[in-house]
Amino acid sequence: MVTRVATVAFEGIEARAVDVQVQVTPGGVAFILVGLPDKAVGESKERVRAALIASGLALPAKRITVNLAPADLPKEGSHYDLPIALGVMAAIGAIPADALAGYTVLGELALDGSIAPVAGVLPAAIAAHGRGQGLICPAASGPEAAWAAGDLDILAPRSLIQLANHFKGTQVMARPQPAVARQSGPLPDLRDIKGQESAKRVLEIAAAGGHNLLMNGPPGAGKSMLASRLPSILPPLDPRELLEVSMVLSVAGHLANGELTDRRPFRAPHHSASMAALVGGGLQARPGEVSLAHHGVLFLDELPEFQAQALDALRQPMETGEVLISRANHRTVYPAKFQLIAAMNPCRCGKATEPGYACRRQPNERCMAGYQARISGPMLDRIDITIDVPALTAADLILPAA
Repeated sequence: MVTRVATVAFEGIEARAVDVQVQVTPGGVAFILVGLPDKAVGESKERVRAALIASGLALPAKRITVNLAPADLPKEGSHYDLPIALGVMAAIGAIPADALAGYTVLGELALDGSIAPVAGVLPAAIAAHGRGQGLICPAASGPEAAWAAGDLDILAPRSLIQLANHFKGTQVMARPQPAVARQSGPLPDLRDIKGQESAKRVLEIAAAGGHNLLMNGPPGAGKSMLASRLPSILPPLDPRELLEVSMVLSVAGHLANGELTDRRPFRAPHHSASMAALVGGGLQARPGEVSLAHHGVLFLDELPEFQAQALDALRQPMETGEVLISRANHRTVYPAKFQLIAAMNPCRCGKATEPGYACRRQPNERCMAGYQARISGPMLDRIDITIDVPALTAADLILPAA
């Protein structure tokens, strides 16, 4: 007899259905896991074994075969622990065989039988609701799953024992409630900036129209301060945008305690960031900064210092609002509709526009032209507004706050 448990595999922010099939047969003692698992999934049998023993169950001295179907779909991540464990428990009669019918299951097991949070619970919950199923997920991820739908049946246990008691009717778990992240404080305000009235007006125009903006000025002119205050004049996320942003953050594992926020993302990667860090990629095709800034702001300070290849990789996401990551065994699409705010010095030393300054290496004009040539023409074509942010004077600094 084969016991089946439904779970998911992630392709971008989409959750594809995966069928966990467990069979316990007489024969040599073995625990075999097949279905194109990665290293984390392959190690799950040891976590499952330890968690079952800690919960008072012992694996039978038989051959246990677990198949993750479809077999040609790569399986990645630790969220397969819980469905495998529940499939084994149902196969040996520790829980009713029909208890898992109608549920999508995901969660990571600790060696003591507790269930640890995993990434991607919100997309999994939305996919489960679309298929007419309920969801079994870790307790820490329950508030995140509750945002998927008000009528979604959610079980969020803290341990295998708690879930087994629920199925036996000796302990009833309440449905988790949606949680909203507590704001750490007000966003930085434009009124904190003295002077730069023209730059503040341009920032308001960029916010109103969603324009990409490049600020060019000497060090200390306030370019980074201006950029960091842009989120304070942007409208809060509407429900559709909130769901899209939260799905990306969930897949990336950045939703703390399953709490959602209506503040627009503001991402400011260092100029040493690689192309994979900016647009996404890596071994598991994870979302990059452009996707984490979806419906928000991506701030690139010291723009010419970024790798030219990484900057040119931004051109397609800026044009289409999404990024396609192609690998040998992956083809993943992430949303990436962001507003680019960039800042740069006029030259490498930053002093070419100061009166009386003469660059030691070459004339000021050539120094500025060479530095700005690090940014390709197609990249500059996608920037809607370019402004000069001059250095502040002593008269600006003694002005009272606006």
